[in-house]
Amino acid sequence: MTTSTDRLTFGVLGTAGIARKAVVPAIAASDHAVGAVASRDGERAKRFAEAHGIPRSHGSYEALLEDDGLDAVYIPLPNGLHAEWATRAADAGLHVLCEKPLAGDAAEAQTVTDHCADRGVTLMEGFMYRYHPRTERVLELAERALDDVRTVTSTFRFPLYDRPNDVRLDPDLAGGSLMDVGCYPVSLVRTVLGEPDRAYAHTHDTRDAGVDTELAGVLEYGDGRSARVACGFDTQLVQRYRVDATNGWIEVERAFDAPTDEPVELTYEIGGRRGVETFEPVDQYRLQVEHFADRVDDGARPLTDGAEAVANMRVIDALYESADGSGSVAVE
Repeated sequence: MTTSTDRLTFGVLGTAGIARKAVVPAIAASDHAVGAVASRDGERAKRFAEAHGIPRSHGSYEALLEDDGLDAVYIPLPNGLHAEWATRAADAGLHVLCEKPLAGDAAEAQTVTDHCADRGVTLMEGFMYRYHPRTERVLELAERALDDVRTVTSTFRFPLYDRPNDVRLDPDLAGGSLMDVGCYPVSLVRTVLGEPDRAYAHTHDTRDAGVDTELAGVLEYGDGRSARVACGFDTQLVQRYRVDATNGWIEVERAFDAPTDEPVELTYEIGGRRGVETFEPVDQYRLQVEHFADRVDDGARPLTDGAEAVANMRVIDALYESADGSGSVAVE
């Protein structure tokens, strides 16, 4: 592992689409760099490296972790592999930026978080939307301008058609719509309202795949506040949320996977005044990478650190438990 954290050199564990389309370009556009990529298929890793100008490729994940020219790893592997390789990267002394969700359940997420802390490496979960200026503005308005936020409604759905072998449909790899995209609405609700007391959910498996392809859930708070979350693979793309308070509301479309080349907006009506705020195009993945690198450098807690990952998974665990037929379930 190199010693300077002024400029991080990343290794990428896997050649997933999110790495190819978003995160590797984001690292390249920052002051940091990708030094190596690994795949269990050496030729695939080589092709990926050539396509992205990455100096080294490895035919196994183990080989990448032994690469002395790296400071950190980015993990875009299937969900069910996140915990194992985050742990092994920490053992190699590498800082860890891991795609969401960090682990298969809250207990496993806590184990990974504790392990990374014991090894003295920075751990961050890749919820990129948290780093967009629009999200920051929503949270500012919710805290300073809205009186008594009572409910949040959030949805993330997209069509996963004609892909029966997609890893997101594999129960052995922690697939399912809640794990893949529903974790975003859960994160957003928690960020605005805090930790819920109870959860209720209904799921359906339209593909007979052994995972949820549709989920609708309610999160309950002891003081009467509530939230509704929904996700799925069976309908057209929608990603939105609405925050409702006694004196107004905020609405956001294209809420989570915001485009990097187009302006985005939020709309609101607060105290009888309606408004629209526009945000110039930004690469929220680059902002995420830069936040991670800054936290490696200064040793402070990342915004989406391991503790945040554990808290999000507690809610996801409760939603799944409820959907299994347990009715309203306590979030523990």
